[in-house]
Amino acid sequence: MPTYNEKVMEYFMNPRNVGELPDADGTGTVGNPVCGDLMTFTIKVENNRLKDIKFKTFGCGAAIAVSSMVTELARGMTIEEAMKLTNKQVAEKLGGLPKNKLHCSNLGADALHKAIENYLSDKKDVAVVERKATKEDKEGQEGCKCPYCDSELQNDIPFCVKCNRKIDK
Repeated sequence: MPTYNEKVMEYFMNPRNVGELPDADGTGTVGNPVCGDLMTFTIKVENNRLKDIKFKTFGCGAAIAVSSMVTELARGMTIEEAMKLTNKQVAEKLGGLPKNKLHCSNLGADALHKAIENYLSDKKDVAVVERKATKEDKEGQEGCKCPYCDSELQNDIPFCVKCNRKIDK
């Protein structure tokens, strides 16, 4: 049985933001078939910020602690900031996880990113309407294109809004 530090135990025994937002703007679910962990995050976005975030996790103590920590870290962040939240940051904020439980921290950030991607995919038509390219935008420049689906990429978002694939910029 792994030995958890005090902070991990605190977030496991007293998890924050447990539940589901019934009127969520985005939902993301990830799982690990090897260990059986399953995480679902729901988010509410207002003015490009995560106004509210909840989670439901089926898994070990580390998975629950990670989910709880992700919600605390992400609440109040802009969409762009939350998409930059890394698995390593989550584990560090918890004071570390046993080596055989590090995969749990990967699930937390991934579930959050999927919820944001779900939110943004519903908004892609709105973004296109709000930002029409001008003639000056197009002259002498080619926009960045997704290597998977050839659609225009949005600045500072590390994935393609159209096909939801991560992009290394």
